[in-house]
Amino acid sequence: MAEQPDGILLIGHGTRDAEGTREFFQLADLLAKCLYPHPVAGCLLEFQQPTIAEGWRSLVDQGVRHVRVAPLLLFAAGHARQDIPRAIVACAAETPGVTHSQSGPLSRAPSIIRLLGDRIEQAAAESDMSLGRETALVAVGRGSYDPCAQADMQVLGQVVARRAGLIHHAVGFYAMAQPRLPDVLDRVASRPEVRQVIVQPHLLFQGRLYDAIVQQVDQAAQRHRQVRFVVGRYLGPNEAVAQAVARRVLVGPEPVVVS
Repeated sequence: MAEQPDGILLIGHGTRDAEGTREFFQLADLLAKCLYPHPVAGCLLEFQQPTIAEGWRSLVDQGVRHVRVAPLLLFAAGHARQDIPRAIVACAAETPGVTHSQSGPLSRAPSIIRLLGDRIEQAAAESDMSLGRETALVAVGRGSYDPCAQADMQVLGQVVARRAGLIHHAVGFYAMAQPRLPDVLDRVASRPEVRQVIVQPHLLFQGRLYDAIVQQVDQAAQRHRQVRFVVGRYLGPNEAVAQAVARRVLVGPEPVVVS
């Protein structure tokens, strides 16, 4: 009898936005195709169902004896280090004999770097912008109190800007970290050589946060009418994201891009 493959528990943060929730489960389907024959169960930490416990149980009911926990997180912070491990320990206590391991966040996975580059090029093309000396990139993250997550986002922004060939670039945060996005937009738009700004949100799915970032960019455009602003698309349920998760789950982190 063939040994049951390890199960994959994909854990999303969760959102009250229906489109964002749909996109998460679309990504779970893409991951299942990447990792076949490993069974994949998508679950959510907050706001929506199935819960982590429900996702775990669905894998165990399929005969899984080892669960590879895959937090769908961009950086390592409180959810990855505390909330998710705590929930998994509780699940394991209810199913003796089922072991588990946890993979790391997406961070600067090469496929994520490439996807961000694609998003920036797409935003420029759709707005008839050139990626030249008059164009600045502002990468914006959700924000975290964790200093390592903040530093990771700063490095990511620098890497993506260099790969796009943009000499003007900065990183801002929506909340919980400095500098905040409105301040960064004002500073970048005040540079006399900047005539165009591409704002690239480093977010996984549609949600209130993406809409709030778009609103803050619109407000900056009203303050700086001499500058054109455009907001790039979030990462989304893309095969590049599924591939990054699959690599983390099966073989561990790839060498991260630092320059």
